[in-house]
Amino acid sequence: MSGQRVIALLGRPDAPTDAVEEYCRYLGEALLAEDFELIIERVDWNATGWTRAANALRSLAKGWRGTWVLVQYTALAWSARGFPLLFPRVLKTLKAAGARLGVVFHDVEPYSGTRVIDGLRRRAQLRAMLEALRLSDAAVFTVPMENISWIKRQPSKGYFIPVGANLPTSSEANSRKGISTGGKLSVAVFGITGGQAGRKEIENIVEAVQFAASRVGNLRLIVLGRNTQSAETELRSRFHDTAVELHVLGVLPAEDVVRSLSVSDVLLFVRGHISTRRGSAIAGIACGLPVIAFEGPETAAPVTEAGLALFSPRRKGDLGDVLVRVLEDEHYRASLAQRSWLAQRQHFSWRAIAARYAEFMRREK
Repeated sequence: MSGQRVIALLGRPDAPTDAVEEYCRYLGEALLAEDFELIIERVDWNATGWTRAANALRSLAKGWRGTWVLVQYTALAWSARGFPLLFPRVLKTLKAAGARLGVVFHDVEPYSGTRVIDGLRRRAQLRAMLEALRLSDAAVFTVPMENISWIKRQPSKGYFIPVGANLPTSSEANSRKGISTGGKLSVAVFGITGGQAGRKEIENIVEAVQFAASRVGNLRLIVLGRNTQSAETELRSRFHDTAVELHVLGVLPAEDVVRSLSVSDVLLFVRGHISTRRGSAIAGIACGLPVIAFEGPETAAPVTEAGLALFSPRRKGDLGDVLVRVLEDEHYRASLAQRSWLAQRQHFSWRAIAARYAEFMRREK
């Protein structure tokens, strides 16, 4: 027998993978154990235009009175260029239909940038987020609210729920990590940012892995996820004639991502500071890996309870030094892996995440 119906409402789809849709799918599977049935719907304004999409939403929403509708917010899901000016209209349509409105903030801060257009975009996003918070019956944030710059006073209807890994992880896969018994050590990188930021990430990865290879011998570097195939030529050029065995796998099915991470010994995360909304870093935690990363404004518990080995991006060579320490010290590496497994089970598993959603949806009646 199906449980209480919940709607997850998304904007336009992302490509080549849609992390928000995957998030909703895994959340929905876990919510079944809490007696909730999550149904995914879209306002696909990008395909039909806003007028037709708004009319279709009004028609659907007539059947959602009293139903929780969890609207998934990222700026680009509701605007091609990150100006989500029409997003509040979506929320007002749902309120007018009598839905119980939840907003899930996957973007928790407006975009940065120093150009005039960046300032205008930032103001538009901030206005949309403030209005979404005002209209919502419950607001879910993927980082602690005290770490969000535009929230001056924590709202009683606000809930902090970290993201989970969009992967079919299991306790068997996570708990298998232990002290290495020998063989070539593997470093995993899950996703590279596009553009100039991605080139900087490649530089950091190459420098650290080459240094580590000079200290610990042959290494295997496994690079997978978004934008990795476009980085393959540069990576192969940089690692040519080195003691690094390079595997560039690109975007993989979720099961293959788990398999690739689970045979690795450490995850190298350089895509900005680590936080509870960084899905590619949480993927390493979910697979029981030590995660090498750096701190930032959103770095807070419970991600700090995982097996993190932190480096300073301001200290030249520190990433390589930290990587060497993790690779050379098997007992240290195993202790970090164990911490990641415990954090996954307590905080980042879909079972734990679904329980927190169920708690507020039952409470806010």
